Amino acid sequence: MTKEEFMCEAIRLSMENVASGNGGPFGCVIVKNGNIIARGVNTVTTSNDPTAHAEIVAIREACKVLGSFQLDGCELYTSCEPCPMCLGAIYWARPGKIYFANGRGDAAKIGFDDLFIYEELPRAIHERKIPTEQFLRDEALAVFHAWQKSEIKKEY
Repeated sequence: MTKEEFMCEAIRLSMENVASGNGGPFGCVIVKNGNIIARGVNTVTTSNDPTAHAEIVAIREACKVLGSFQLDGCELYTSCEPCPMCLGAIYWARPGKIYFANGRGDAAKIGFDDLFIYEELPRAIHERKIPTEQFLRDEALAVFHAWQKSEIKKEY
C-alpha cells in the first residue's frame, strides 16, 4: 500500500466513526513494514475515557501486537494533527514518522480547539488554570532513588 492509501484508511475510519455515532471524527492507523498493524478511532464519549483518542487507541493496539512499549520502525497515519496529549504519547512510543491530514486549525473550526492546552504548557505551575500544588517531594524522591538503584528495572 502507498502513503495515500494508509492515510485514506485513517480518514475512512474517522468517517465511519462519525456515521456510527460512536465518537469523534478522528481515525488512526499504525503501519510497520508496509502493513497496517493497528487501527484506532476516537471513543472518548462512548467509553467515558478522555484519553481514548484515535492515536492512543491505535498505539495501545500496536504495542499489544508488537509485544513492545515502543513502535520502532512504525509509521503513524492520523486523520488530524495530534493534540498535545496524543503528541506526547506518540513521542513516548517513538514511531519513525507521523503523517496527518487535517490540521489543528481545521479541528478548532469544528469545536476541537486544543490551543488552550498548548498555551498552558509553557506557563509556570502557579499560573495554570487548574490549581496545582507540589508536596511530599522528599517522600516521592525516595521512590526515584530506589528506581535508580534497582537491578530488575526495564529502562525505556
